[in-house]
Amino acid sequence: MNLSFTEAEEAFRLEARAYLEDRLGGPFSGVRHRGGPGDEHVLFEERLRWERELGAEGWTCLSWPTRYGGQGRTFMEQVIFYEEYARAGGPGRVGLIGEGLIGPTILHYGTDGQKRRFLPKIASGEEMWCQGYSEPEAGSDLANIATKARLDGGEWVIDGQKVWTSLAQWSQWCFVLARTTPGTPKKHQGISYLLVPMDQVGIEVRPIIQLTGTSEFNEVFFSGARTASDLVVGEPGEGWAVAMGTLAFERGALTLGQQLEFTNELRQITGMARSNGMASNPPMRDRLARLWGGLMIMRWSALRGLSQLERPEPGPQAMVSKLYWATWHRELGNLAMDVLGVHASIAGETAPPDVDERGVAGYDLTRLQRLFLFTRADTIYGGSNEIQRNIIGERALGLPREPR
Repeated sequence: MNLSFTEAEEAFRLEARAYLEDRLGGPFSGVRHRGGPGDEHVLFEERLRWERELGAEGWTCLSWPTRYGGQGRTFMEQVIFYEEYARAGGPGRVGLIGEGLIGPTILHYGTDGQKRRFLPKIASGEEMWCQGYSEPEAGSDLANIATKARLDGGEWVIDGQKVWTSLAQWSQWCFVLARTTPGTPKKHQGISYLLVPMDQVGIEVRPIIQLTGTSEFNEVFFSGARTASDLVVGEPGEGWAVAMGTLAFERGALTLGQQLEFTNELRQITGMARSNGMASNPPMRDRLARLWGGLMIMRWSALRGLSQLERPEPGPQAMVSKLYWATWHRELGNLAMDVLGVHASIAGETAPPDVDERGVAGYDLTRLQRLFLFTRADTIYGGSNEIQRNIIGERALGLPREPR
């Protein structure tokens, strides 16, 4: 495995770094380091303008073909941009689901018409997307979905509920897993992958209000919602393979940018430990060192796994990586609170909670407090640790299924 970059790739890195430093140090300085985990609700309009700035300047969807709004860059150049974006403190991308999930899925599985219709508007930041996967009874067990869709003339009619849907309140489109063939022998059969417009009477979005008063997630209810019959990715009833491909893209190049965010967080915690004297505590120093070592393992493993991304189906590497980084990040959140000590339990360190017109308290939390609260969910969403271990045992190691 060659872990070095070519001369041309390093030149591209400098170009990307100069652009990000110029724009994030100037007109978009107010959104730096905002919109990350637990902070997704802030400065949305400003971050949307930033998304469209990136699109207009050609810094989104770098590896996509130019005819679909991309730049035709290499996969490694896309990785480099993600790394530099995180290093520069780029804000949480409001177009992340479009660029990172549905865009690559349409590129790989979609029709030519779907590519022409959707990809340029993702690249420009004109249309936002959300993901309709999880349901109240189908989280880690995604094949258990109950949302149904049936053909009515030239349209699919959809009824059901999705939950934990990020960005639904701002999105124009949602990619939805729905059961279109009832009574199949296996749960993962008979599922279709539909592209559904959000602005219609049959869709209701309800924000999930958390103890902090914010709502990073939503419930989405489909009651006779409609979409055109040709807006199905892959063949009807065969959406499971497409859905698994989307998950593989989710754990692709974006993971290296994610790890640079982890590096920024660990650096902040280490700096806090130095400033308040916690770094002189031997057990604390050991935890900091172990987390740094774990981060390096994560990086080298991700680079090694990039060579496997030509195939869309997630292999053993993707199965292990989610379990590894989620557990690592949860421990980082624990460490942040231990380094803060007594200050960790004070909202915003000084500010009392505000109460909005609904009577819901909104807390002024610090970045590290938001990090801690969000990392509680890392080992649950996208496949809980328990489910991930079952998947590794059964699919990667060939062990018998867990007794039911």
